[in-house]
Amino acid sequence: MTAQPQRPTFGSLLTSHMAAASYRDGEWSAAEIKPVAPIELSPAAHVLHYASTCFEGFKAFRRADGSVHIFRMDRHIERMRQSARLLVLPEPDPVQLAEMVRNVVARCREAVPEAPGALYLRPILFGTTANIGAAATPTTEASLLVLASPVWDYFAGGMKPLRILVDDEHTRSAAQMGMVKTGGNYAAAMGPTLAARAKYQVDQVLFCPGGEVQETGAANFLLLRDGEMLTRGLDSSFLHGVTRDSLITLARDNGFAVAERVFGVQEMLEWVRTGEAALSGTAAVLAGVGTLIHRGSEYRVGNGEVGTLTRALRAQLVAIQQGEAPDRHGWLQRV
Repeated sequence: MTAQPQRPTFGSLLTSHMAAASYRDGEWSAAEIKPVAPIELSPAAHVLHYASTCFEGFKAFRRADGSVHIFRMDRHIERMRQSARLLVLPEPDPVQLAEMVRNVVARCREAVPEAPGALYLRPILFGTTANIGAAATPTTEASLLVLASPVWDYFAGGMKPLRILVDDEHTRSAAQMGMVKTGGNYAAAMGPTLAARAKYQVDQVLFCPGGEVQETGAANFLLLRDGEMLTRGLDSSFLHGVTRDSLITLARDNGFAVAERVFGVQEMLEWVRTGEAALSGTAAVLAGVGTLIHRGSEYRVGNGEVGTLTRALRAQLVAIQQGEAPDRHGWLQRV
């Protein structure tokens, strides 16, 4: 039997072309589609010294009839504009950015994998003003790029229950910056996550500063049981996930009572004795948790496997994304 070729890891393969626009003298330039290549950047660029950057991540899906549809692009663009405001970066024009995304998808249409794969879309905005003394001054120049990456089935080897360390001491990011999708927040979570993997053989760290459940380094956190969903209410301390929002909407459509509020570690540990826990995000959509580790003790989530509610809710959202179920909320935009 011939071995199947190994797929590239998520996000490591880029398409041939990207979109680019620049901001200078108070306005955005016309965008252009150009080959993916190294970019020229001053070593004094604001982003390199003062982390003036944000990004987004969402997907386009190819249907059986060959058409391609982008999932919730408008919501992601608005979140990027919010991130830009909070970082005092020039806000992308929503019409221009949407057109940049559509043009990249159209130019690289042949690179969109068939289901269950997708084309992962990554707009990135960063400050380019060349001034190493601008620690307290916002950038006046910026670049906006839209990259695309073919990705395949995140769970090609089957869904496996995650092991999660519950950290009730540290924060993922500065409290007022958690809702910003910026690289610094991911960098801040990397050290604790790698240390936890080495010590406890976990997949992720669930940050619960002061004993209040928040999110992991790269995903929102949800609790499920028959007819109920519980997740932290929106505030500035964590990322307002678009996948999270989509799953909450579907849960309510299914008649679930959805609670968005602050809850603590002890309530979570009580819940998972018979309920389910999961992480939500663009890449995996919804990934089930099998074990929580808190202060040296392991707590099995339900029966220790990916829960039936988690599987069903994920399958429902994926079916909408791939055009196998009706898009009743208008989430998909055809390219």
